[in-house]
Amino acid sequence: MTKISARFPVVDAQVSPTGRMEVLSRTEAARLSSQGHGGLRELFRNCALAVLNCGNPLDDGKELLARYPDFEIHIIQRSRGIKLDIRNAPASAFVDGTMIRGIQEHLFAVLRDVLYVSREAEGTAGAAPTRFDFGTSEGITDAVFQILRNAGIMQPVTQPSVVVCWGGHSISGAEYDYTKRVGYELGLRGLDICTGCGPGAMKGPMKGAAIGHAKQRIGKARYLGFTEPGIIAAESPNPIVNDLVVFPDVEKRLEAFVRTGHGFVVFPGGVGTAEEILYVLGILLHPANVDHPLPLVFTGPKSAEEYFRRIDSFIAETLGDEARSRYRIIIDDPAAVAREMQGGVAKVRAFRKEYRDAYYFNWLLRIEHEFQHPFRPTHENMRRLRLNRNQPRHLLAADLRRAFSGVVAGNVKNDGIREIEQHGPFEIHGDAGIMGPMDALLSSFVAQGRMKLPGATYNPCYVVVSGKHNVIRS
Repeated sequence: MTKISARFPVVDAQVSPTGRMEVLSRTEAARLSSQGHGGLRELFRNCALAVLNCGNPLDDGKELLARYPDFEIHIIQRSRGIKLDIRNAPASAFVDGTMIRGIQEHLFAVLRDVLYVSREAEGTAGAAPTRFDFGTSEGITDAVFQILRNAGIMQPVTQPSVVVCWGGHSISGAEYDYTKRVGYELGLRGLDICTGCGPGAMKGPMKGAAIGHAKQRIGKARYLGFTEPGIIAAESPNPIVNDLVVFPDVEKRLEAFVRTGHGFVVFPGGVGTAEEILYVLGILLHPANVDHPLPLVFTGPKSAEEYFRRIDSFIAETLGDEARSRYRIIIDDPAAVAREMQGGVAKVRAFRKEYRDAYYFNWLLRIEHEFQHPFRPTHENMRRLRLNRNQPRHLLAADLRRAFSGVVAGNVKNDGIREIEQHGPFEIHGDAGIMGPMDALLSSFVAQGRMKLPGATYNPCYVVVSGKHNVIRS
């Protein structure tokens, strides 16, 4: 039944599982129903609300929770399986009172991953020790692998085909149409799509690829979506995603992209996209990965040429020409992008075959702990970032990534927004030769409207500081 709650239509419903999450143990059900257990119930509720909010133009996690304060989700335990009892859910998730099938699948994917990660990370009294070891680099990689395997992502017999598409949720109509054209060309060549699962540049490639796959009669195409609790409210999963995975934090999500993907296409975006670029470049700059093939293309329509010129300039001024050599910029040519990916994926397959590495998970790639350890963007942690050249370039890239991650949190994540409200803007300190290019890049994102959805007023959540006292601007 559809109701009007405040300004937003809401629906009450009961839904059953559509995938593997059909039963829960009594202990699992109790953990999701209890107010304790480290906020597990609240975590599930908030992620479920984000999934149900799909299609609504909103990229503010705090505002989403405020819009639907009466939203509730409860587990009904039955001898023949579980149901979810949902109250005051966004009406956009339903058609004539029935939940959209893709959203229904995502809801139970959230349930699956929230339970699995919390159980494995915390362990159970009287049971064997947890199998997750977040204290070592190898342990974190193993955790990423196990989360993907538990979600059914691993397909060991398949050939390399996964193209990761990154880009912003707040992009222009021309840029969105371009992402669909690129996705279409990738689909025609039998390549699968993996994105951050949200709207904009994450949704467009999947829509385009779906048409390309249909024309080629590819019946089991893969549309992978990787998210995490901090970003899911700002980037609600689009229902085209047929395999959704919720990771415990942004660092494990990013590692999952580079371990699963065989090639990367970057569309226009904002600070989140810059964060992703710095993450993959930092890994490729590690001396152990210098010969590791991983095709990386920056692309957009003609109108986005200035955007990529600024990104390229920032990389040149901070990380140097070696970093620039690891990607290509292709403007306004979707077919060329797809051909570049197809050729690059073939090189990845040859490399993995020669070194006997798995096609479904990139074990050989060296990822340092600096890229894996969760970064909590507080004012103190943002001020302590080492943004100087007195360190290897891949470690500088790691801290640059953290700086952009903090801006993302201050822009759209519930915890980050509250941190800014309480203590004011983040201060980003560093050498003038790095802070100048960073300030120029962030200012260009603001000027181009890439920090928030169209129509929203952007109040900067940061100030850029050169040296000890000289604030450049915000």
